Amino acid sequence: MVQKQKVIVVGAGFAGLRVAQDLINNPAFEVLLIDKQNYHQFQPLMYQVATARLEPASISFPLRKVFQKAKNVKIRITKVEEINTEENYISTPIGTFDYDHLIIAIGCTTNYFNNANLADYAYPMKTIPEAIQLRNRILQTFEDALETKNETELQTLLNFVIVGGGPTGVELAGALSEMKKHILPKDYPDKDFSKLTIYLLEGSPNTLSPMSKGSQTKSQEYLEDLGVVVKTNTFVKDYDGEIVTLNTGEHITSKNVIWAAGVTGNIIKGLPEDIFTRGNRLVVNRYNKTKAVNNIYALGDIAYMETESFPHGHPQVASVAIQQAALLAKNLINEAKNKPLTEFEYTDKGSMATIGKRKAVVDLPKFSFQGRLAWFTWMFIHLMLILSVKNKLLIFMNWMISYFNNDSTLRILMKPVAKRVKLK
Repeated sequence: MVQKQKVIVVGAGFAGLRVAQDLINNPAFEVLLIDKQNYHQFQPLMYQVATARLEPASISFPLRKVFQKAKNVKIRITKVEEINTEENYISTPIGTFDYDHLIIAIGCTTNYFNNANLADYAYPMKTIPEAIQLRNRILQTFEDALETKNETELQTLLNFVIVGGGPTGVELAGALSEMKKHILPKDYPDKDFSKLTIYLLEGSPNTLSPMSKGSQTKSQEYLEDLGVVVKTNTFVKDYDGEIVTLNTGEHITSKNVIWAAGVTGNIIKGLPEDIFTRGNRLVVNRYNKTKAVNNIYALGDIAYMETESFPHGHPQVASVAIQQAALLAKNLINEAKNKPLTEFEYTDKGSMATIGKRKAVVDLPKFSFQGRLAWFTWMFIHLMLILSVKNKLLIFMNWMISYFNNDSTLRILMKPVAKRVKLK
């Protein structure tokens, strides 16, 4: 009997989940999937959790549920503390695990560009807990505004500053604008929220800078139509929790700064230093093998692969991660059968972003379009990417209710309990 190869997958994002799924019940492999959380999170809709349009459970999928029928996949909820590349094992708080193949798909974390004040005071939105924290902050701001009498303090409270004009920042700005227009007048009839101001700051000359010129122009037009103050060629130099200092010399007072400006790779101890490149990404070859370590692979946002079409690495988006994972699983299977391997070549199927109701932009490989059709396209594609039928239905129902009455029923403040319960 041939001994099974031990494959450890670190990270249950788009890449880690896909490679583990593609190895399900394959007799040649024994798979261990490790993640700090017991669920997979659908990051493209995180902003809708933060703006009380969707519940966290709608975009979260328990890992053990996903792999219920997998006989060769085990799951451990823990953190990888160190990798021993010489003896082929990883160290975690719950023990050590040895491997034949180690796949690193731990993604990225928020990059504050070494600004400690921003890390302390700005709100990130990379994880479900962070999205819930931001939702609580947004909803609490509206409650606090009712009791704030000083006009200067009130304006500081009602200034929302979103840093980063990529899809996350653009979509969040649009969602907040629609809350101001459609929801706040109904929820707070005794308060005038006309002074609520949403700023979107982008360091490059355009919003959605990786997309087509038409999509860039239209996205900014949509945002400005919704009342968002868009400032391009602008970045934050500092923020002390109340005053945002810009590179232009301008200052904005705000107690709500949301950071969507950049990411940097998560780091695990034990890997050679020369394996890392800009943004803490791991340098890999066309088979996603890491430089100098033959049986360690990197996938998705954490991987940096140069090709003729992408000489500066691939974009850090879900489609790249999924395609890399699918090919790696296929190559591992082929390698076990002594078949030839295939080099990775990214097929760009397009990109998209939504700015608000019936307002979206879509770039396909051969053409772009915007408006109502783009919005329906955005909804359809995102629904298809959701894992379970139940979650697809939940999201679809919420979207339809919101579409017809410009409202949702999810604006619940859910704060953590202060009391700590002692366990025996």
